[in-house]
Amino acid sequence: MLFTSTVFLFLYLPIVLTLYYIVPRKLKNTLLLVASLFFYAWGEPKFLLILIFFILINYIFAILVDKYRDHTVRVKWLLALTVIVNLSMLGIFKYANFFVTNVNSLFGSSIVLNHIALPLGISFFTFQGLSYVIDVYRKDGKAQRNIINMAMYKALFPQLIAGPIVRYQTVADQITDRKETVEKFAVGTKRFIIGLAKKMILANNCGWVADQIFSMPADHLSVGLAWIGAICYSLQIYFDFSGYSDMAIGLGKMFGFDFLENFNYPYISRSATEFWRRWHISLGTWFKDYLYIPLGGNRGTTFQSYRNLFIVWLATGFWHGAAWTFIAWGLYYGVLIMLEKAFLLKVLKRIPKVFQHLYALFAVIIGWVFFRAETFGYAFGYLKSMFGANGNSLWDQQAVYYSTQYGIIILLAIIVSIPVFNLIRNFLPKGRNAGNVFSRNLIVSAGYVLIFFLSLVSVVSSTFNPFIYFRF
Repeated sequence: MLFTSTVFLFLYLPIVLTLYYIVPRKLKNTLLLVASLFFYAWGEPKFLLILIFFILINYIFAILVDKYRDHTVRVKWLLALTVIVNLSMLGIFKYANFFVTNVNSLFGSSIVLNHIALPLGISFFTFQGLSYVIDVYRKDGKAQRNIINMAMYKALFPQLIAGPIVRYQTVADQITDRKETVEKFAVGTKRFIIGLAKKMILANNCGWVADQIFSMPADHLSVGLAWIGAICYSLQIYFDFSGYSDMAIGLGKMFGFDFLENFNYPYISRSATEFWRRWHISLGTWFKDYLYIPLGGNRGTTFQSYRNLFIVWLATGFWHGAAWTFIAWGLYYGVLIMLEKAFLLKVLKRIPKVFQHLYALFAVIIGWVFFRAETFGYAFGYLKSMFGANGNSLWDQQAVYYSTQYGIIILLAIIVSIPVFNLIRNFLPKGRNAGNVFSRNLIVSAGYVLIFFLSLVSVVSSTFNPFIYFRF
């Protein structure tokens, strides 16, 4: 079920919210669990058993880890088994086809493997399950012995399919002791509206342009058209994924949960290092806390530090998808961040901030070409067109068409990708007297109503539009 579907907006969500605020406190988690399992089964009923399996094994592993934590060897074996089982399941469903295809290609073999469908959200709820057991091992959270509460945390529908990756230690207390307030519900509603608008108004329109351009032969693109496509995809993936995160965080607040932020205006960054502190924050911190630091982080020799960065970025690329282009994308950032760590950041600090921003944007957009392309051949061909190496014109009729027909929405998306709302607040009526407060609230409320109305119009008139990160 999609957050942007009429079924979710006009049927599922109103019913679940109504029931949630009616049932007694002791039944709220049970209701959320049932609603979340139904939410997942709506789109993937055959994979519901996979989700339940992940819930059960991590529930059992966490209890065993807590029970045998004083037995050093045994608890380490249990933790290792937790990692092996979780990652093996992820490997089977997400990477088996990739490995077989590459083995056949490399060795000329003819291994036959029936296509294995990818369960929605498996990358997210696998990492969430691992963080739960590891947090229990580290004593960052107590083992949840109530299976209903554990299952609810694992399957909670706002963040189940595409994050943010809600780590157990950040919501452990909220599972059994959270407060729902009118103020929090209002904040959640506003956040959901912003996320819905990001997806329906900005991401979908920019995505349509990107899809049209990336479907063309790479060597036929003019320089301008190639850049329009790359910029539109950069905007699409940001508003698509951050929009989902906004909706997830907003929904969480409606039910009393406080999820951590997942995006912080990444396109205002001045380096690739800063970009990854602002982009998909829950994934970055997951890899930092559960892979980079356990490997030794930057505590060892220079070689060991760079080796650890290489492993993390290789894993980051591979986590995003079973394709060499994703691996190349991850290693691209790994090399770039290594270079920044070695000397680039020192160089960047000596130049004007505007050039630092341009460098970061340039690096990020180039990276998105590899992320979007299905093959290396297409990625390199596309990059050649972006830099005029294919011998095509700088600007053509197609570039004119997309820039004139979609220029306003692209410009709007660019503006919204920076902290523009902070600037708008400065122009609203100030002061604490009743008149100013009323005027400010009226303007803000009218703005949200208008945004929600425009988003609903787009929802009703659009066709199937899944989120990009559903694939991962």
